[in-house]
Amino acid sequence: MTQPDDPIAAIATAPGRGGIGVVRVSGRSLVPLALALLGKVPAARRAIRAAFLDARGAAIDDGLALYFPAPHSYTGEEVLELQGHGGPVVMQMLLKRCLELGARLAEPGEFTRRAFLNDKLDLAQAESVADLIEAASDSAARCALRSLRGEFSAAVEALVRQLIELRMLVEATLDFPEEEVDPLDRADAKGRHARLLQAIETALAKSRQGSLLRTGLQVVLAGQPNVGKSSLLNRLAGEELAIVTAIPGTTRDSVRQAIQIDGVPLNIVDTAGLRDTQDEVERLGIARTWSEIGRADVVLLLVDARTGVTKQDLELVARIPQGVKRVFVHNKTDLAGTAARLEQTQAGASIHLSAKTGAGMDLLRAELLAVAGWQPGAEDLFMARERHLVALRRAAEHVAGAGEQFSRPELFAEELRQAQEQLNSITGEFAADDLLGEIFSRFCIGK
Repeated sequence: MTQPDDPIAAIATAPGRGGIGVVRVSGRSLVPLALALLGKVPAARRAIRAAFLDARGAAIDDGLALYFPAPHSYTGEEVLELQGHGGPVVMQMLLKRCLELGARLAEPGEFTRRAFLNDKLDLAQAESVADLIEAASDSAARCALRSLRGEFSAAVEALVRQLIELRMLVEATLDFPEEEVDPLDRADAKGRHARLLQAIETALAKSRQGSLLRTGLQVVLAGQPNVGKSSLLNRLAGEELAIVTAIPGTTRDSVRQAIQIDGVPLNIVDTAGLRDTQDEVERLGIARTWSEIGRADVVLLLVDARTGVTKQDLELVARIPQGVKRVFVHNKTDLAGTAARLEQTQAGASIHLSAKTGAGMDLLRAELLAVAGWQPGAEDLFMARERHLVALRRAAEHVAGAGEQFSRPELFAEELRQAQEQLNSITGEFAADDLLGEIFSRFCIGK
């Protein structure tokens, strides 16, 4: 049986060779381990040069050691960091020695989980550690760092304080009905309620944009064969990723590429042309195309600008699942002799461009950001996960529901209580053990 404060150890640097590798150990009473491994205990938070010793006293490696006594460490426990040469064999030998001295191999995310359990980080901050490591753009990294420093948590806590103040007011009318407590209307309960709901909706909007930085927008290029999907992918990516020929059906499998537009990550998928075919390989590619469309956030339906939207194109649009946004892209304007432009119709946006010359590409990039709901220039976004968005949406629903119960204080108070539970789940004030296990299992082992 493992104990919550068992010494744990793991390699904290990325796999492979490097100039430096780090093995991290955390737990209680690491002094015996440090004495056996280093021959001494380093002074608190001071790097010392030391030989890392095996069971016979021979050196495994020569490097730097740092000791952080509890509670002044990342995990809140005693932590020993060993910085050696970054070769895989050396790191494994050093890790093996730590395990021989009583530590066990850390589980994924266990260091950060201990930091959360020891009140060094709240749950939102703990999740932002992984988000910072996995950031796919400068904007995502800055957003994750703000969450790690507690800005998202502070915003949630401010909402909770507003909720508590409103709950206190409502509970007072319930607990002391015979006293001369001001009625809800006279105590500005409606004004407080409106300001609270607006604050939650503002936090939700910032979180949606932060979530976009984290997950990116899934964009599928679809259409009939030979309308220029692969050419458009190459133009968006800025390099020749897909083979382009005049032969219909050249693309038979999905080609993926991650790009950025104004710091927003997009995952572009070029797919096989959609048509009836007897070619078994092409049919498999078309089946995968429809599978990709079902998972997309937005489908760019390419058509030839010389022919416009055909009956076959409309049939394809009718098969796109509800909820998947679609944009018509009229490609090959250079051959059609028409100008690049954006048109807004009842069916949605239509962009006329040339993937070959690049004319109109700025219009497409701007439309993709608009479809994503991205607001340029925002610097105070929250790096939110899907569970954060769900909690904020449910909190907003409960607060809105409370507004319908002004004449029934008991129900008003209950809606506010449930809203507070949703907000508390974001920072971990209220979190089930299975939720914690799911969150931290997604971390790398060294964190």
